Amino acid sequence: MSEVDRTSTADPSAGGEKPTGNSPSGAVGVGPPLEQVDGSDPDEALKLVAARQGEAIVWTPKEERRLLRKIDRHLMPFLCIVYGLNYLDKTTLSYASVMGIKTDIHLVGQDYSWIASMFYFGYLVWEWPTNRLLQRLPLAKYSAFNVIMWGLMLCCLAAVKDFKGAMVVRFFLGVFEAAVSPGFALFTSQWYTKKEQGMRVAWWFSFNGWGQIVGGFVAYGIAVRTERHPILVKSWQLVFLVTGFFTAFMGVLFLCFMPDNQLNARFLTQEERVMAVERIRVNQQGVGNKHFKWYQCREALTDPMIWAFALYSLISSIPNGGMSNYFSQLIVSFGFSETQSLLLGAPGGAVQVVTLLVAGHFGDRLQSRILCGAAGVLLGALGLSLILCLPLENSTGRLMGYYLYYTMATGFVTLLGLISTNVAGWTKKTTAAAMYLVAYCIGNIIGPQVFQSTDAPRYRNANIVALVCTCVAFTIFIFINFWCRRQNKVKAAIRSLPTYTKADGQEFLDLTDRENPEFIYSL
Repeated sequence: MSEVDRTSTADPSAGGEKPTGNSPSGAVGVGPPLEQVDGSDPDEALKLVAARQGEAIVWTPKEERRLLRKIDRHLMPFLCIVYGLNYLDKTTLSYASVMGIKTDIHLVGQDYSWIASMFYFGYLVWEWPTNRLLQRLPLAKYSAFNVIMWGLMLCCLAAVKDFKGAMVVRFFLGVFEAAVSPGFALFTSQWYTKKEQGMRVAWWFSFNGWGQIVGGFVAYGIAVRTERHPILVKSWQLVFLVTGFFTAFMGVLFLCFMPDNQLNARFLTQEERVMAVERIRVNQQGVGNKHFKWYQCREALTDPMIWAFALYSLISSIPNGGMSNYFSQLIVSFGFSETQSLLLGAPGGAVQVVTLLVAGHFGDRLQSRILCGAAGVLLGALGLSLILCLPLENSTGRLMGYYLYYTMATGFVTLLGLISTNVAGWTKKTTAAAMYLVAYCIGNIIGPQVFQSTDAPRYRNANIVALVCTCVAFTIFIFINFWCRRQNKVKAAIRSLPTYTKADGQEFLDLTDRENPEFIYSL
């Protein structure tokens, strides 16, 4: 097998030089010419690359595949399991809603909806600060701290006695869970090449579905067991304690074994660390920069692509916020018992797992991640239409529609992956992630309020709102596909200019996607 010669050509002082290049006047969506870009604050990876100045880094494709498998073995189990717990911990409230919590803590009217929404108020308040801390602090250590704390917060829900107590705990649960999605997007972007990222995001996000599957069986087992053999705590309290303590335990393991980046990965040799950095040069993104750059923040706030991401997140999260907190009650409205609803929610998770993995595989293979994500959104709209249009007595058909709704997750995952892939510049990336997840919070705050107690048990109005939101979300996907294709053509025109010159070490200068003509948007 032929060898591939990978050589670090960056000068140790390259960060202080300003790359050269030209940009055609009037280029829409492209940043300033490279000669105007400040390269004095490069990416952390440049330190490692510069230390090997002049030394050829050679490896075979077989060695690179072996390294990739090693990275997957050490990173993916933690990312997958913790992200599954992230979803399970949010939705334990839905299981508790049919296990007696509403009666035991005296909830009336819209109290339950406000408790469901309060999680996202905490998420919203802390989303921007937590993204700044993800950039500033060691990524794995800060993420682990949040995992441990949200597990302990979940345990505290078992002790609430009234509406006020539940509101306070749910708020802080949202605060600590705010770090997981943007943090995991950063992990993915710093360890994997663009062509690998879509599938990896699909892997760890698909564990939302596994969380729902496992959660349904755990809640069912606890409900049946405590009904036959009563203990000192109620069944809904035990669900919170079991999931909360296990989450905190996983947070401790995350703290002990998850590296912050390639530079301190103990499972890699020194040579493998260099290879792990060199192989992601093609991303034009580096592995991280801890300094906040206002110009990158401003660029994120004026980028139509980022705003399209945020608008999609807002619109699609309205049905998500309702469904994730009301799915047990919705299944009961189809004509099934409360205990049956705990088990019947599990297949929805299985649908999510399968569709995410299928969309991730074909999105990468066909280089059409955006269109595969849009297809999942359309299937979700079909599922909501079945819930709305089928007669009440057709319980099975409406349940199938509910399961089909879970294909909607492909859209959210696709755009979360595109923040990792299509947004460069560490400050811009964290700002984009914050905007995306702030919009996610607002949508999830609105979602439970759409489910009015006066509309129970069918919640017809809520389902109509969800269907409209899903259709709007699909049109946003079409715009994003158009925009990325247009920007790739503009960048190709820049690279074709006779005066264009690519700077040494340009991949590690912490340039944004609009600044860097070498950057190509994934579709």
